[in-house]
Amino acid sequence: MGKAVTLTNIKKYRKDFNSSSTAKLSMNAATRTDVRKLAMNWDTFRQIDHTFSNKVSGELKATSQMRSGRCWGFAGLNLLRVYLGRKYKLKNFEFSQNYFMFYDKLEKANYFLENIIETVDEAGDSRLIMHLLSSPVQDGGQWDMFVNLLKKYGTVPKKVMAESHQSSNSSQMNKLVTRKLRGFARDLRTAHTKGKSSSELRNMKDDMLSTVYQMLCISLGTPPQKFDWSIRNKKDKFQRFTDLTPKKFYEDHVGIELDDFVCLINDPRRFTDYNKTYTVEYLGNVHGGNIIRYLNLENDDLRKYTIKSIKANDPVWFGCDVGKFFTREFGVMDMDLFEFDRFYGTEFNMNKAERLEYGDSVMTHAMLFTGVDLKNNKPVKWRVENSWGADHGEKGFDIMSDSWFGEFMYEVVIHKKHITKKLAELYDMEPIKLPPWDPMGSLAH
Repeated sequence: MGKAVTLTNIKKYRKDFNSSSTAKLSMNAATRTDVRKLAMNWDTFRQIDHTFSNKVSGELKATSQMRSGRCWGFAGLNLLRVYLGRKYKLKNFEFSQNYFMFYDKLEKANYFLENIIETVDEAGDSRLIMHLLSSPVQDGGQWDMFVNLLKKYGTVPKKVMAESHQSSNSSQMNKLVTRKLRGFARDLRTAHTKGKSSSELRNMKDDMLSTVYQMLCISLGTPPQKFDWSIRNKKDKFQRFTDLTPKKFYEDHVGIELDDFVCLINDPRRFTDYNKTYTVEYLGNVHGGNIIRYLNLENDDLRKYTIKSIKANDPVWFGCDVGKFFTREFGVMDMDLFEFDRFYGTEFNMNKAERLEYGDSVMTHAMLFTGVDLKNNKPVKWRVENSWGADHGEKGFDIMSDSWFGEFMYEVVIHKKHITKKLAELYDMEPIKLPPWDPMGSLAH
């Protein structure tokens, strides 16, 4: 074949299509129906079973991030509420995801403007500047970013700072704050060309952040400084706690030391190594806070430490590529669930490393493991607490097959007590830097 598609080529393609015994049948179906329904494997579907040999205690009702990309924050807060719920024997509880979002946006705005100041000598059309400008206050995030916010700002119950329309439907707010920040980036870079010092640029930044703060207050409401918290537990016992600040509430009532958790990833690409620690440049939210840090391990290690955590009654925050081989209606992630190859008459045969290298898979969603089904001490499937409401799966809890874990799971967060001393030491090593656009940073973009 030459460089262009010719009519002769088209004639051959049409002949190939017409000679297939199944292609026309698939066409007749696919032109009228969702392919996922047509390609669903009945033998796999009929075996959906929300029963698990091992579950953590203290599961509460499923939460909903609505039309926002706050999965990483929801997963983190859902992890913390398991421990808070156990401590006070609560029937149900939610932290304020809006409060979390407010300070994440403010900190991301500062992080963005600081990066602009630090890169003022970069060409305006460089890949780095284009990357920084692409989505400065997106909803996404990573575990270390969650830790930074909780350590600095604490947290509050949802009833103290409820959802707003903009927190649940964040796209328009993000567009307008982004537009303002891009204008601020222009102003900072222009001021630099006119000889303004770094100190003067940061004075400009302070005024800019005041504007962003105002936009966030208008969109999300003002964050509480002090509040009372009242609860009634499963035994109908009433308690009231008064004059709490967000940090005091977190420290006195939640009390989880987040710096004791580590991020383990599985990145099998040719140019990354196992037992090495990585970070992603220009990725973060709180300037001066924890950097993004990952220890790269084999998939079986991620399995092993996740199982160990669940058996110890500790839920596990994780990041994955949720859109692949997944049915939201039934809440199932399974490599055998869809027979796309048979339906289209062609193989989809890239492996995990190749999918990462060629842009076919990245981390897109964070959730919580709350159970695992073990057979002969081997995982068969995993129980997943999602943050998409209770109208799918088993009241908002999903199933992940172990084969799916192997292909589309990328990150788990494990308490240090569950890993070896050697791995903990590796985790604390100086990390290897990945570029800002690396797929290992995708969950936060």
